[in-house]
Amino acid sequence: MRLYLVFITIICLLWDQNERLVLANKSTEPQLEYRPDGPLVMCKFLPKEFVECEDPVDHKGNKTAKEETGFGCVKFGGSRYEDVEKTKVSCTVLPDIECFGPRTFFREGIPCIKYSGQYFATTLLYSILLGFLGMDRFCLGQTGTAVGKLLTLGGMGVWWIVDVILLVTNSLQPEDGSNWNPYV
Repeated sequence: MRLYLVFITIICLLWDQNERLVLANKSTEPQLEYRPDGPLVMCKFLPKEFVECEDPVDHKGNKTAKEETGFGCVKFGGSRYEDVEKTKVSCTVLPDIECFGPRTFFREGIPCIKYSGQYFATTLLYSILLGFLGMDRFCLGQTGTAVGKLLTLGGMGVWWIVDVILLVTNSLQPEDGSNWNPYV
């Protein structure tokens, strides 16, 4: 009989502990600490497809403003990787994405690049075909030199050839400091 009572007591204790584990797993309380082996990823590690980031702040050459805020771009553009300035921007996780941690965070290493609608291939074609009329300079937003090129018919052909060479060597860029649009 004693053996039977001990056996029943052990079963009841195990049953009670099992119920506690089941209730703990069904808890709706938020997870307080990050579990790397768990199903949730840290929000700041999500790929760019799952977050919406703001555009970099343009300080328009004011280095003091960048130092005060701690982020933003002093200049945009650059044709080489080393020339492009990088900054951090504020990103927010999309509404239906589950992740762990704050849903709004700063993401670092965002390049200070803006595109405005200048296409390299189109500008090069304009320079080759209509460069003696200054059409390439008009497309780049350089209206002063474009009018001079138009009035001199491309500097009697010399300016025309020089501009084609400058475009090919990437020495002639859009006036607003934007990068070439990568999609033709």
